[in-house]
Amino acid sequence: MFNLAFLLQQGPSADDIQRMLVAMMAILPLIILVCLAIIIVPFWFICKKAGFSPWLSLLNIVPMGNLILIYVLAFAQWKVVPAPQVAYAPPYPQPPLPPQLPPQP
Repeated sequence: MFNLAFLLQQGPSADDIQRMLVAMMAILPLIILVCLAIIIVPFWFICKKAGFSPWLSLLNIVPMGNLILIYVLAFAQWKVVPAPQVAYAPPYPQPPLPPQLPPQP
C-alpha cells in the first residue's frame, strides 16, 4: 500500500517501470496456462463423452476456436451409445385399507 502511494506521488521511474514489466512478463504466461487448462480439460471430457476425438478440445488454443468447437458440438450427430434400460422395481403397493366396521342397525 505504501509503495502504491509512493508511486502515485512521484510517478514511477524508468527502473520501476522496467521491474514491473519483468514481473508481469514472468507471471503472465503462468496465468495464461492456468486459464487454458481450466478451459481445455472440461472440453476434453465433453468431446470424449460425445464420441469425438478429445484432441478436438485443443481448438480452444486457436483464436475463435472455442466458438468453432461449440458449433461442432452443438450441431454434429453425437456418437453416444444410449444408456441401457434398467428394469425398475414396481412402485410400492398401496397400504391396506382400514378395517370396515359392520353396518349399525
